[in-house]
Amino acid sequence: MSEIDARFDLAQAVGAEAGALALEFWRKRGDLAVEAKAGLQDIVSEADRAVERMIRDRVTGAFPQDGFLGEEYGAQDGSSGFVWVIDPIDGTSPYLFGMPNWCVAIAVTQGDETAIGVIAAPTHGEVFTARLGGGAHVNGVPMRLTGDLRVNAAATGVGSSYRTDPDWVARVTGDVMRLGGVFFRNGSGALMLAYVAAGRLCGYLEPHMNPWDCLAGMLMVREAGGRTRPYPAGPGGGAVVVAGLGAWEDIDRLMGD
Repeated sequence: MSEIDARFDLAQAVGAEAGALALEFWRKRGDLAVEAKAGLQDIVSEADRAVERMIRDRVTGAFPQDGFLGEEYGAQDGSSGFVWVIDPIDGTSPYLFGMPNWCVAIAVTQGDETAIGVIAAPTHGEVFTARLGGGAHVNGVPMRLTGDLRVNAAATGVGSSYRTDPDWVARVTGDVMRLGGVFFRNGSGALMLAYVAAGRLCGYLEPHMNPWDCLAGMLMVREAGGRTRPYPAGPGGGAVVVAGLGAWEDIDRLMGD
């Protein structure tokens, strides 16, 4: 078994365990301690931290020389060349308000390349996976984009956060509608990226995403046969544009330069 295959097996197992733990907290969300980070729209709960700690502990037990980059506990250097990029609960706001649109997102990078992606959505009973060169799957069923989805005949995911310029959101959503499409947002960028890979959305765009939010889903889109804009290496993040081939030109144009 190759080094990547061994980590892919672990990522799938840990993703399922992390999803189950997050779901347990979600069912008792009224008891969770919550605090603001950068502002009232940037929040963290004890569930986020507990899930990330569990993932780190499981990975360290199996691959002690691997590094980490997590939303809640930051970066930890390793010596193996592999880095686990973790969002323990993507969609914390929907999570805390009792909506099912959240997920656990795990990516594993090797150098500047994303090799593994796992997105577990336990409230929907779905686990999305991708391995570099090995395709993308949901619950073990291959995801393959056919190229026939277009903006005027499907929904386009539009992401935003407290960092996003409201004028950008107004322009993009208006432009989607002028193309004859409809826009979609569920509060979890990682889950919407997985939906593009599954052919449920024709594309997704957001002016800034952190690596833990998007690396797993971007790999899924590429492995399913879609396209993604280049994404900057390092922890700083950047713009994300992904789409199936039939919608790519329109989605890329919507983002602009």
